[in-house]
Amino acid sequence: MSVVVVATITPQPEHAQAVREAVLAAVPQVHGEDGCQRYALHEARDGSLVMIEQWASPEALAAHGKGEPFTELSRQLEGKLAGAPALQVLQPLPTGDDGKGTL
Repeated sequence: MSVVVVATITPQPEHAQAVREAVLAAVPQVHGEDGCQRYALHEARDGSLVMIEQWASPEALAAHGKGEPFTELSRQLEGKLAGAPALQVLQPLPTGDDGKGTL
């Protein structure tokens, strides 16, 4: 079963543009990772970045966390965030219409 992750990244105000650019640059690389089904970046009204992720399995998510795109992005963001990214790892509960009730 797939795994959904919601990751919220809050940059320090003076590093907002650099953080945004680094995350945007990482997205195409992550899209090429095995098991990546969705890796979609959104910007919240408060300037935080919210990544909606979907991975084919817990193993694919674990591999992502050890992969080059993730480790390089983590290095680039070091010292530029207001705190550690907030992560929610979710198990889908498909409901209703297949195209609308699950990611």
